[in-house]
Amino acid sequence: MKDFLDKASKHYYEGDPIITDAEFDSLADRFGYNRVGYTVTDGIPHLFRMYSLQKVFSETDLPEDIGNYVCTPKLDGAAVSILYVKGMLALSLTRGDGNIGKDITEKMRSLVPNTIPLHEVIQITGEVVAPKTIPNARNYASGALNLKSMEEFEQRDLTFVAYDINHTVHERGRLYAEQTLSILRDFGFSEVSTFDTDNYPTDGSVYRLNNCDRFDAMGYTSHHPRGAVALKEEKEGRITKLLDVVWQVGKSGVVSPVAILDPIDIDGAIVSRATLHNIEYIRSLELEIGCNVEVIRSGEIIPRILRRVD
Repeated sequence: MKDFLDKASKHYYEGDPIITDAEFDSLADRFGYNRVGYTVTDGIPHLFRMYSLQKVFSETDLPEDIGNYVCTPKLDGAAVSILYVKGMLALSLTRGDGNIGKDITEKMRSLVPNTIPLHEVIQITGEVVAPKTIPNARNYASGALNLKSMEEFEQRDLTFVAYDINHTVHERGRLYAEQTLSILRDFGFSEVSTFDTDNYPTDGSVYRLNNCDRFDAMGYTSHHPRGAVALKEEKEGRITKLLDVVWQVGKSGVVSPVAILDPIDIDGAIVSRATLHNIEYIRSLELEIGCNVEVIRSGEIIPRILRRVD
């Protein structure tokens, strides 16, 4: 199962996902998989590690002192880091596995300020996003970062939205998170607290301690900071029975399995079939003819089996 989730994670960060976010989260939770990103063999280290965020799915799981946290939208795009040295854009990397990413410096020069009025060495992190009017907007943005052609990249409708700054030195002391966002605006960046997300995909909210000294004091696990959390939007599925599995040939000639379901109403649509991706996915969910399954409509359109229900 680890190999399958590693494969799914790699495809996700390359902008070509083989399963949905909800399906990945469900499998990761079931099998205790907590690796984020994928290793870039020909990459460059981030100056500061790009951690993932702990996910919760209910407001009751948020910190008790939530009034001390800054809440911002959780944009659904491709995370990147941008390194500035003596006020000049020196390096930009994809997220990769959080430690090492691919060099996308020339691409990012067309999306962000090439100079900033600060001579410290700093790393700015944020998200490259595309309008949600574009089908599979997150994949569109992530895939763009892997394009070889700059001309093709520049034709894509992309925006960079910043959300944090890391310094090598802190001569003026640690700023509050709200002050960091204000500085990003002063530098000429779109930043997440004031960015108009109405036309861009989001998948929840991020809560981060406003007091950065306290944030630092809380430290990190091996995967995420203890002073921040992501409240995710969980799509509730419907339970039905798996009646059969058939194999169909797609437009590209690829043969893939399809679940035949006891028809069920999901958001006003009668669903009787759902994609199963491949045999690995069927095995990972331990699906059997006659078992009960939870079904969602991914993107409000495509029916997918999320898990087996015993």
